[in-house]
Amino acid sequence: MTDFHELYSRYARDVHRFALYLCCDPALADDITSETFLRAWSSATPIREATVKAYLFTIVRNLYLTERTRAARHVELNPWLPSRAASQDTRIEHQGALTAVLRALRVLPEIDRAALLMRTQDGMSYEEIAQALQLTLSNAKVKVHRARIKLAAMVERTVSS
Repeated sequence: MTDFHELYSRYARDVHRFALYLCCDPALADDITSETFLRAWSSATPIREATVKAYLFTIVRNLYLTERTRAARHVELNPWLPSRAASQDTRIEHQGALTAVLRALRVLPEIDRAALLMRTQDGMSYEEIAQALQLTLSNAKVKVHRARIKLAAMVERTVSS
């Protein structure tokens, strides 16, 4: 077989039928047929005329067995299992709350916002916050506490309206 087009024209129906009989799935049979001819075409060794069909069927069978092994590792999900993902309504609600928090954060004075973010977002100790913002330890604690109260009040007003 020197011409790939001739090889495909001559054996494609037989290869597809064999693949379909093996897997009983038309879409998978199409994939296996395509992959079979791709492998035959890209083979480094020349295909002998006398054994072409057997060679192609061997490729089909090996591809089918590989697919069956791969598919056996997959488990079908129980359709009655509850989803742990948040519902669309919950995601929209959370997005709205996040937007409200970000808007409220922008309204806070910079030093209050910085102190609050250092504590909540970065997990910094009050001592580290005081040092970074050049405040006393007690002043850093007060800044974080008051920023939380202001932020909660602003978000509550935004969400309520």
